[in-house]
Amino acid sequence: MEKLVIRGGRPLRGKIEISGSKNAALPIMLACILVDGPVLYRNVPRLRDIFTTLKLLRILGCSAAFTDEAGHEVAAEAGALMPEAPYDLVCTMRASVLVLGPLLARLGRAKVALPGGCAIGARPVDLHLKALERMGARFDLDSGYIVGTCAELRGADITFDFPTVGGTENLLMAASLARGETILRNAAREPEISDLVNFLCACGAEISGEGSDTLHVRGVSSLRGCAYSIMPDRIEAGTFLTAAAITGGELFLENCPAEALNAVISKLESMGVGFERNPEGLRVRSGASLKSAGVTTRPYPGFPTDMQAQIMALMTRAEGSSTVEETIFENRFMHVPELGRMGADIELSGSRAVIRGGRPLIGAPVMASDLRASASLVLAGLAAQGETQVRRIYHLDRGYEHIEHKLNAVGADITRLEDR
Repeated sequence: MEKLVIRGGRPLRGKIEISGSKNAALPIMLACILVDGPVLYRNVPRLRDIFTTLKLLRILGCSAAFTDEAGHEVAAEAGALMPEAPYDLVCTMRASVLVLGPLLARLGRAKVALPGGCAIGARPVDLHLKALERMGARFDLDSGYIVGTCAELRGADITFDFPTVGGTENLLMAASLARGETILRNAAREPEISDLVNFLCACGAEISGEGSDTLHVRGVSSLRGCAYSIMPDRIEAGTFLTAAAITGGELFLENCPAEALNAVISKLESMGVGFERNPEGLRVRSGASLKSAGVTTRPYPGFPTDMQAQIMALMTRAEGSSTVEETIFENRFMHVPELGRMGADIELSGSRAVIRGGRPLIGAPVMASDLRASASLVLAGLAAQGETQVRRIYHLDRGYEHIEHKLNAVGADITRLEDR
């Protein structure tokens, strides 16, 4: 295992280019299962989860690989498909459950291990299964596997109990090749779903309502290959915005999806952080002092749960008391004890955290518990006095491409070492 050693107290200044979005790339790459013909994906981040996805696609019978050793293009094509997604892959990446819809649409059967991923709380797939059952699928649980079958997927009028991102993505893919029209109501509205819609439409799907909570999908007989560029990663961008603010620095983020970050930018502005938008990207400047704030996580366009840990790290530097209310995942405060090891004063009560800011952070050895918790500890380490060691950074590598290289290029002092 590896760790990051961070020597803090250095304001970040310079330019960072935002990578392609992990959360958009995963379903879009898995959607190649639906496509007749080759697909070329551009702006694909080189991340642990991406390489897991490539391996999963190959096991399922697709050719899928980066076109060169250092680039960001992936060539993929569905071949003789197999219906089973094995446990040893699915347990490491929850997004693997997104093969259910495409496999049922193409093969009429799918066998997918119950998903794993970060330990941030229960994320049941029952909403996926109930919706697919409305389209004619049947499911059984067999030795830890979801086994689905159908004679044919049929269009249906489906209302989600909750705007589930994965459920919306699975159903969009399944409905693209189903017979008749599918209506998805109370659908998730995240920008990554719009990116999936745009990819499917580029392949010949007929989908309307993109960006809204009601999506209409008219099934087609086949989808064709295309070349498609993945959107920039709004969570990586939000993390670097917070990095500039927590270190008292100034950064220009190239290829930054500012419109997808409105809730984060608005909250940072209320804390005293300045922004300047232009067609090439977004400039962020830390204010003279940081103000306290209140955050409640919500489905998009609300404040994203994937930015909760990062803004909590920033709140430890703000004067006064700030609050965070987590409404999406019930177990997403595992970074709090680790921030406490660095001197943060945070009190937890159920789904609510009170952060009493203004105290200095002190470097310490800390342990990452999930992807975004890892990012919050890196941010805290950048602002802390002395040396911080962030252990179990394999979580970090699931969602941030060469984060230490990008941060070191703008003034950070971070070393990746073997953790012995």
